[in-house]
Amino acid sequence: MTVKIKKCNLEELQILQEISIETFNETFKGQNSPENMKAYLEKAFHSKQLENELSNLFSQFFFVYFNKEVAGYLKVNTNDAQSEDMGGESLEIERIYIKNKFQKHGLGKYLLDKAMKMAVERNKKKVWLGVWEKNENAIAFYKKMGFVQTGAHSFYMGDEEQVDFIMTKTLN
Repeated sequence: MTVKIKKCNLEELQILQEISIETFNETFKGQNSPENMKAYLEKAFHSKQLENELSNLFSQFFFVYFNKEVAGYLKVNTNDAQSEDMGGESLEIERIYIKNKFQKHGLGKYLLDKAMKMAVERNKKKVWLGVWEKNENAIAFYKKMGFVQTGAHSFYMGDEEQVDFIMTKTLN
């Protein structure tokens, strides 16, 4: 088993778009209406939207490869790119997704470790993320990794308002 993490760039926008749609569908399709899924996917993962995100100096995307195949990805934000105003001492993990067929290989932990290392290198005091209140597997994973729920915020899936728990890990 070989695992590698590589920063994603603009030339890889189509790969990012494909894995974003695939992993989001795998994760949430069964719990949301087809109309809301379609609306969200078209907005969040439109090529222009992803191009803007890839071009933001305070956002970074990383692919995780499992035996040379893209298995998942990570998006982190700092400063003004954070989806909530958490201040300059925070790093946000906005997205961390692994394709279903690659789950249970520790790849989520590899990506989480990458984000934590980046936070330490940038002298951040905390790492935070939003996770859907109904995504019990992800919540359990983040708790196991030392995150605690510190709040909640609204997330819109199409026209449906949902609740994301804000989970935070304070760094030493």
